Amino acid sequence: MRKPEAVRRHLPTSPFKAKPEAPRKHFVLGERVTHDTHGLGRVIGVEGDTAVLVDFGSHQQRITAPYSGMFNL
Repeated sequence: MRKPEAVRRHLPTSPFKAKPEAPRKHFVLGERVTHDTHGLGRVIGVEGDTAVLVDFGSHQQRITAPYSGMFNL
């Protein structure tokens, strides 16, 4: 005779089921940044936590959150 295997169920609010959030990137006015596609630039505008305007020399680009490919220098 075999015992049934235990089934663990997590509550929807259980911290064990939740995936950890990646730390949010934060950029400030005048900060130097690098972008995988556009290269080196300087932050010339910040729109809260939603977007930043970056001057890459030859062009300006609005980069929206989650700022994939962009890093602080």
